[in-house]
Amino acid sequence: MHSVRQHQSTMFLVVAFALLFLTLAAPGCEKKTQWKTLNTEVESLYAAGKYEQGVMVATKSLAVAEKEKSADHLEVATSLNNLAALYDAQGQYAAAEPLYKRSLAIKEKALGKDHPSVALSLNNLAELYRTQGQYAAAEPLYKRSLAILETALGKDHPSVATS
Repeated sequence: MHSVRQHQSTMFLVVAFALLFLTLAAPGCEKKTQWKTLNTEVESLYAAGKYEQGVMVATKSLAVAEKEKSADHLEVATSLNNLAALYDAQGQYAAAEPLYKRSLAIKEKALGKDHPSVALSLNNLAELYRTQGQYAAAEPLYKRSLAILETALGKDHPSVATS
């Protein structure tokens, strides 16, 4: 029985290393991993309140996504949103607004106008306007976000309460 366990462990390691090798050898995998790594770093920097450093990493993340994917890819939308959030957190609203808008447009095109991810982007843009006292601009975005989430998740879902 001991030798069976050893054999199973050895086979597991062989298969795991083979899968790792195949994954790393796949064309374009290095860039995808680079984008994911950068994106994770951006999220950590944002959470730590290191916004200026986060902007530098988010800018690089966006450049990698735009180079490796189409201009309307969801990785580009994510990078745009993250960069906008960092500017937003620093009070750089004029820099954040076009990034939020472009991210929203990409998500609407890729996912459809009624996707929950679109609702979150609408909410981000609405919050930017609310922060600036632009309530007339914020309100329809909040309402649209709420309607999407109620339809997609149900009226009693916690995300609906946020909107």
